[in-house]
Amino acid sequence: MEKQVYFIGAGPGDPDLITVKGKKIVESSDVIIYAGSLVNPDIIACAKKEAAIYNSASMTLEEVLEVMEKATASNLLVARVHTGDPSIYGAIREQMDALEKKGITYAVIPGVSSFTAAAAALKKEFTLPGVSQTVICTRLEGRTPVPEGEALEKLASHQASMAIFLSVQDMDNVVARLMTHYPGTTPVAIVEKASWPEERILLGTLEDIAEKVKTAGITKTAQILVGDFLGDEYELSLLYDKHFTHMFRDGIPK
Repeated sequence: MEKQVYFIGAGPGDPDLITVKGKKIVESSDVIIYAGSLVNPDIIACAKKEAAIYNSASMTLEEVLEVMEKATASNLLVARVHTGDPSIYGAIREQMDALEKKGITYAVIPGVSSFTAAAAALKKEFTLPGVSQTVICTRLEGRTPVPEGEALEKLASHQASMAIFLSVQDMDNVVARLMTHYPGTTPVAIVEKASWPEERILLGTLEDIAEKVKTAGITKTAQILVGDFLGDEYELSLLYDKHFTHMFRDGIPK
């Protein structure tokens, strides 16, 4: 295994949902920097005893990069462990660009995102035939702004399946913006800490979900899933239709 920095998607929380490749790197790493505010600590419990472990929740970007630079200069293997899949709200681009400027090699190991874990918890499929073939992953603006063209009410005009990150703390605002285009009867699911032992699920519609969230006291670490894919009406897939031909099946009923 090459001595470099590995950005690892640790999955949504369940330690068994890190990839085999990601776990092997964590087990072998000399230095582990993990996003302690989100990553389940059980995920790095497999680290070797002599590994140096840093919780980046209390670190600045410069401090994280300094640890990486010193470790790689000593030919040590570094695991930078992020929650979910690091390509979604992982803030890894700025780290990777800085490593490139320093001439430090790195690789990215994908992971299971919380939005797919939330769908799994609900036993739902985002892309139902006749309902939606598009999934929008987005968030409300907060301390990190959102481009004007990606305002939630503009995205809602598509009435696609939607996974909203980092926004459950402002549920009234989310609902108000979505209802500019989605009917009030549109189903909504809130999945708090998907795949964790303390996972919670709330089901409702745009008309009542905000009150349910307030009653439950959910303020963070939750996915908001919106759309008719959460309902029960859809068309059957042509992929398995006995009359539908493709390169692996002649389409003639047996």
